[in-house]
Amino acid sequence: MKYHPDRNPDDKQAEEKFKELSEAYEVLSDSQKKAAYDQFGHAGVDGQGMGGGGFHGGFEGNFSDIFGDVFGDIFGGGGGKRRSSVQRGADLRYNLDLTLEEAVRGCEKSLRVPTLVSCEVCDGSGAKPGTSAKTCGTCGGMGQVRMQQGFFSVQQTCPTCHGSGKVIADPCNACHGQGRVEKVKTLQVKIPAGVDTGDRIRLSGEGEAGTHGGPSGDLYVQVNVREHPIFQRDGKHLYCEVPISFVDAALGGELDVPTLDGRVKLKVPAETQTGKLFRLRGKGIAPVRGGSVGDLMVKVIVETPVSLNSRQKELLREFQEATEEGKHKHSPKRHGFFDSVKKFFEDMT
Repeated sequence: MKYHPDRNPDDKQAEEKFKELSEAYEVLSDSQKKAAYDQFGHAGVDGQGMGGGGFHGGFEGNFSDIFGDVFGDIFGGGGGKRRSSVQRGADLRYNLDLTLEEAVRGCEKSLRVPTLVSCEVCDGSGAKPGTSAKTCGTCGGMGQVRMQQGFFSVQQTCPTCHGSGKVIADPCNACHGQGRVEKVKTLQVKIPAGVDTGDRIRLSGEGEAGTHGGPSGDLYVQVNVREHPIFQRDGKHLYCEVPISFVDAALGGELDVPTLDGRVKLKVPAETQTGKLFRLRGKGIAPVRGGSVGDLMVKVIVETPVSLNSRQKELLREFQEATEEGKHKHSPKRHGFFDSVKKFFEDMT
């Protein structure tokens, strides 16, 4: 393009350069000429249509071939090679919601998946039974046509056969020549124990059917674990909150704690504060990829009594009076907090 005569009128130097480039391409694109050049040099190809004279049509034709190859690759030409019509089917994704119990223990689920499957009537060919696809008359079975404009030669997908190189004169009535039909498939999938939100299960070959005999795509089952009313999950560990009375928190006691395997007893020591975390080892989840079983973390929350009658309120006031003198001893956090607040305001003044 740089040295083309149309861009460089009356430029002898550019014309000579262009001639050299055209000659080089003619040698390289012809195996016999290339062999002669490798053996005898320029003398081996001189007199074979390479030399002599000014610019003529042969050079322009060669120049077009160069850019035909280049732009053919860019626009799907592939240097005149037929593009295969066999294509792999598309992959599909199915979003599957599970309960925490199903995810932890594993289960088997039945999935209804809308997809494209190979037409059974024509066996995926798209042609009516007893007939077959014919070679495309537009592209001669290459799947591509060459567009010539000036000295550019550009290859593009054949508009008649859409790149397959074949046309179906008598299409199948079931799939209307597509070779595939819509169908809802029912699949059974085994969910391994320990899966979590974001995990994917691949079902090979259960995606859309390929075209013209191509392989089917895959189906990816995307797992989502629903929220649980009691437990929160963090990887292989479980967390839950258990309310206790302030009497049990002060004096100690024994609690029934839920786990995924049933209830267990948890001893709460005296003077337990709200928010205290207890670890029950091995009561969590076995990871799907192996490893040690997680733990259950139990957080106790001290519950303030409500709907008190007059006698209960009176007893609480007596209790308050009984502990008022030693409040720094009975409520060390409360005492320390207000001492810090007092010092804060004193420092401000």
